[in-house]
Amino acid sequence: MSKHNVISPELATPNGHFSQATVVESRGRMVFISGMTARNKDGGITGVGNITAQTHQVCQNLKAAVEAAGGTLSDICRVDVYVRNMEDFDAIHEVRRQYFTSEPPASTMVEVSKFVSKDYLIEINAIAILDGQTP
Repeated sequence: MSKHNVISPELATPNGHFSQATVVESRGRMVFISGMTARNKDGGITGVGNITAQTHQVCQNLKAAVEAAGGTLSDICRVDVYVRNMEDFDAIHEVRRQYFTSEPPASTMVEVSKFVSKDYLIEINAIAILDGQTP
């Protein structure tokens, strides 16, 4: 799979860890990852009240899901991020930089008023494209 970011001189530089657009050339499989929250393997919520801890858990959950499908975080080309407080933008992107170490995925982030649990601060869903990989 070939994946690269598109950078347009007509657009402002992204203010977070994401690309303006991502081009993927592949004959692979698409993986649609459901919204991941800070729910840990045991079913508890990691980092109640702590956006950094919750973002780490969400990224670990994304990693586990894409790996179970036979891929890696670098195969993720699109994420949608839902947050309780947009003021957490910088803290969230600081954590994302630790997980998405190659070209970052295209991304949308929106603030929402409610999640399934009152303790969730963030939820991320993703799309990955796996090139000839099998679980």
